Amino acid sequence: MDQATPRPASEPSGDPPSGLGPATQEFLKALGSPTRQRIMMLFAQGAELSVGEVAERAGISQATASQQLTLLRRGRVVTSRRAGKTVYYRADLDGALAALTDLRAYLLTCC
Repeated sequence: MDQATPRPASEPSGDPPSGLGPATQEFLKALGSPTRQRIMMLFAQGAELSVGEVAERAGISQATASQQLTLLRRGRVVTSRRAGKTVYYRADLDGALAALTDLRAYLLTCC
């Protein structure tokens, strides 16, 4: 097949799949911990919580809650906003959907 001719979608290119993007890898890492999974359930139905509220409801220290929320934010599972000295967190639906779209494309390619 000529180099300039695009390959049909059904024809394999011979190249190995490129893998998941870095953002999707961070997303999967963020959800890989039972503690972070438990924290995410606190954000059900659009709840917005401070670090202190997350710590209290999850039964963990504020330092641990802060570390876990940082990993969740890095994975685009939660988003945050500052109001004065308090930072509030909530689920990041757009970030999660973007990662799931990437994961779906990857799985359709490799499997």
